[in-house]
Amino acid sequence: MTTPHCLLFDCDGTLVDSEPLLADEMATSLTAVGLPFVAEDYMGEFRGARFMNIVGELQRRHGDVDPEHLKASEARMRRRLAERLASELTLLPGVHEALDALAHIPHAVVSNGPEAKIRTSLEATGLSDYFGNHLFSGYSAQCWKPDPCLYLHAATIMGYEARHCVAIDDAIVGVKAALAAGMTVIHLNRFPDVETTPAGAIAISNMHQLPTVIEHLARRPAAAAH
Repeated sequence: MTTPHCLLFDCDGTLVDSEPLLADEMATSLTAVGLPFVAEDYMGEFRGARFMNIVGELQRRHGDVDPEHLKASEARMRRRLAERLASELTLLPGVHEALDALAHIPHAVVSNGPEAKIRTSLEATGLSDYFGNHLFSGYSAQCWKPDPCLYLHAATIMGYEARHCVAIDDAIVGVKAALAAGMTVIHLNRFPDVETTPAGAIAISNMHQLPTVIEHLARRPAAAAH
């Protein structure tokens, strides 16, 4: 392919190290309403999934919970998480360097999380100026990974065809969504001992490697890119 026209970054676990905080708050919240859950469950089985999909699966396993209790519990969880993101959140290694090196390519954030959470994460880690208002939330678009619609929505609003976009995502649900959308996909696989990069995606183990991979993609003949 020629130089990618647009870079679409996942947020949690790709740009920012929010997942341990999220997993901890989810464990507290879900266990309190009768849905047994530990942080390792999120990191191992549910990483990147939409919250309500996780709740649905847990209810299938453990029984239904009163919807009003769930709603109140989720609201409390998101308030606590927002406070912790604002004060405890850190970038993943290599993110600043990668974004600086790739700043000449249009870029956006594409996340299953609420837009307020995306903004809090970017503000807390000094990334707001990199992305401006180029933020695409599953809650705003009303479609979530692994459905390709969220990545396709982002590409359309950014003004690019899917085949000219490169998606960078750490979660398997996101990698599958971007592959299904017809994009070039880079899988930030930080857990290679337990996670296999899906066929068709390019694996990297840290964000320091991203600029070099993008440079190599730009040098590949168009016929070889897909």
